[in-house]
Amino acid sequence: MQTGRMRMEVVSEPGGPGRPNEDFATVGVPASGQGGCLVVLDGVTPPRTETGCLHSVPWFTARLGGALTELTVSCRDLTLTEILSRAIARTAEAHAITCDLSHPRTPQATVVLVRWSAGTVEYLVLSDSVLLLESEDGSVVPVLDDRLARLPRAALATDALVDTTLRNKEGGFFTAAADPSVADRAVTGAVPADEVRALAALTDGASRWVEKFHEGDWAQCLRLVRKEGAQALVDRVRVLEAADRQERAWLGRSKTHDDATVVFVER
Repeated sequence: MQTGRMRMEVVSEPGGPGRPNEDFATVGVPASGQGGCLVVLDGVTPPRTETGCLHSVPWFTARLGGALTELTVSCRDLTLTEILSRAIARTAEAHAITCDLSHPRTPQATVVLVRWSAGTVEYLVLSDSVLLLESEDGSVVPVLDDRLARLPRAALATDALVDTTLRNKEGGFFTAAADPSVADRAVTGAVPADEVRALAALTDGASRWVEKFHEGDWAQCLRLVRKEGAQALVDRVRVLEAADRQERAWLGRSKTHDDATVVFVER
């Protein structure tokens, strides 16, 4: 992946009219012109019960996403794990006095974080958002944190059960909430920049096209975004959701429509 002229596309759409978009997405290019980054967060929709926090999920994702963007662009000496840890700590400090950050449903989000330079593409994925890396030969490697997907369905039967036994707990799954140490749980890696032709980051509202509706594989998903644009993927997901009258794909969908975000970068 070069550091010169690049195609970058960001689409983020709420799950329905009148609902706030709890996702966050941005692409950053350092003032020096050397390299760049992307940040994608999927805010976890809270239950109707108490969360211990005065703030909304969009407030949290904006704070965390802003901190991640600033640190990733400006602190190239830090690893992505260190950046996520510092961004979580900074966000927690912003509401620690007013809110109970020990509550299992304190605002939280999934994370995809990518930083590229002339030599390397570094990545970090935490929870169930997806990063796709396309090589020069057109093959696509999905970077997944699949801990949530591997849990037995019975273990996810109720919010109370998940919060008590699985959420941000060993043997369960992890999200970016108020504990900076969760950064060590993320899936991380790096590949030579010249081996990456394009990449895409998707929240699970967009990755449904592959994971829930099985309309294609990850390579086909990325090709669709390149050819028709990020909005086309989101539009196709919405059509599939609307057509799912018999709820054939409902199993595994916590809501009919979800916020859907796609970030695509191509050199």
